[in-house]
Amino acid sequence: MKIALGSDHAGFLLKESIKRFLDNNNLSYTDFGTFNMDEEDYPQYAYKVCQAIVQEKYDRGILICGTGIGMCMSANKIKGIRAALAYSIEIAQLSRLHNDANVLCLGGRLTSESLAMDMVTAWLNTSFEGGRHQRRLDLIGKLTGL
Repeated sequence: MKIALGSDHAGFLLKESIKRFLDNNNLSYTDFGTFNMDEEDYPQYAYKVCQAIVQEKYDRGILICGTGIGMCMSANKIKGIRAALAYSIEIAQLSRLHNDANVLCLGGRLTSESLAMDMVTAWLNTSFEGGRHQRRLDLIGKLTGL
């Protein structure tokens, strides 16, 4: 599995922790920025990560901003992206199980490093259940064109 990572300045430190976690678990990733804590606008990083997923260069993405909300909103504007804002392990799991989320959004200012690693682990290790959930995803696509 190849993972695309992105953050703004508010998510930078948590992104760096996630990179160490991915390295320690021999998981492949690319960091699309930002690369420091200088103030940056999150939509450009959401766009870079999501385009890489839509173009099938990466399997999944993880986006981090201060709350995770801005990244999630930006990501979900892109056709083919199903981004989920997670704030618990259960939400991370359900975003994959029921919604086939291909982008996980986290709040760098609101999420402890420990919880973030647990959510990333759960999200990466949970498969889409399909069935009635696929029907609902298809309906979202039909109604929104996304």
